[in-house]
Amino acid sequence: MMKALLALACATALAAPAFADCAYPSAPSSLPDGRTATLEQMVAGQKSVQEYDKAIKEYVDCIDHELEVSIATAGDSLKPQQKTDMQKMEAQKHNAAIDQLQSVADRFNEQVKAYKARTAEKK
Repeated sequence: MMKALLALACATALAAPAFADCAYPSAPSSLPDGRTATLEQMVAGQKSVQEYDKAIKEYVDCIDHELEVSIATAGDSLKPQQKTDMQKMEAQKHNAAIDQLQSVADRFNEQVKAYKARTAEKK
């Protein structure tokens, strides 16, 4: 039991600094409402989604890099289970970030559809 606790403590100690410098980006605070937004508001919304996309990609690259550095730094002192745990944690963070990005993109795309439908009616 003591060995398991020690192994867990070591894995936590190794993993904690691994992601310390990778700040999770904030999603756009609001997206335009396609039913009422102007073209300028839609373009601004698109830019905010693009900036968020870039920030998520930078975050994912950062956590990927930090994991590689942590594993390389630990070297032979890293037990296989510790490495697996670190990889699982990074994968969860990676996937959560991509899922969040997809959710924002999907919501914005719905607003684009609403905007296009509204502006097509006026023609």
